[in-house]
Amino acid sequence: MLTTITHEALSASIDSAGAQLMSLSLHGDEFLWQRDPAYWAKTAPNLFPNAGAPGFDVLRSAVGECRLPKHGFARDYEHELIRTAPDGTSVTFELTDRAETREIFPYCFSLQTTYELKGASSLAQTFVVENRSDTPMPCSVGGHPAFNVPIPGDGGKAFEDYEIAFEQPWSATSPKMIEGGIMSYADPFEVLTDSDALPLTRPLFAYDTVMLADVPKNTVTLKSRQGGRAIRMEFPGFGFIGIWSMAPDAPFVALEPWMTHAALDTDDDVLEHREGMMVLNPDEKKSVTFTITIV
Repeated sequence: MLTTITHEALSASIDSAGAQLMSLSLHGDEFLWQRDPAYWAKTAPNLFPNAGAPGFDVLRSAVGECRLPKHGFARDYEHELIRTAPDGTSVTFELTDRAETREIFPYCFSLQTTYELKGASSLAQTFVVENRSDTPMPCSVGGHPAFNVPIPGDGGKAFEDYEIAFEQPWSATSPKMIEGGIMSYADPFEVLTDSDALPLTRPLFAYDTVMLADVPKNTVTLKSRQGGRAIRMEFPGFGFIGIWSMAPDAPFVALEPWMTHAALDTDDDVLEHREGMMVLNPDEKKSVTFTITIV
């Protein structure tokens, strides 16, 4: 079921299947990637209770074994529409545990995902995770929205006209993705050195996903060096962001705020040991939000 929220010239559509954002448009221009199966048949899947490849077929946790797929399972289930704002500017979906999820993730939980339009051109996406088990629950959440490149209404014509801009100059390295979808810092690659912009090139994605930690002010902006419209993402509370496009010529870039990341080749098989993994006590809730703004 598709639900659309609107505010002035801004609109967003969300599918209850996975609570996935399907459209983000301003003045009729579509900014979100539109699921061309020739490249990638998704738009913005939600990641829970893990992000990326788990690294092991079976992970251990304090209460039992977890058999988690890449990027978790929330994207594979129908989410219940539980709340719509009277003014039509926000909507909330909920996924709760069931027998199938407890077989691969032995916890009781609630995952609520709220989409709210703010101001003239911003969409805030908020995850609220509640542990409904009687034991501590390790988990994480993440987003995976992909955006059209070229961006509608800007001056860019080619993929290479674009860059990821940061709030200040900094230096960063990324692990390389290796066999099995896990990551390794054994031979990291330099992403940028004392710079506030990362040019987009096809070779940038030779190792699949660029994974950055401790991004200045937890903000990135996808923009053309020719000027015009841009897409800014602010992701406080998320320790990492993945930047991804499909080789050799996919016309999109995904900006993926993650609390955790794909397994490293140095990780053990204990879920609680993963970097960035939150552990919620019984009845505890955790809320995190990232915001997409068309500027």
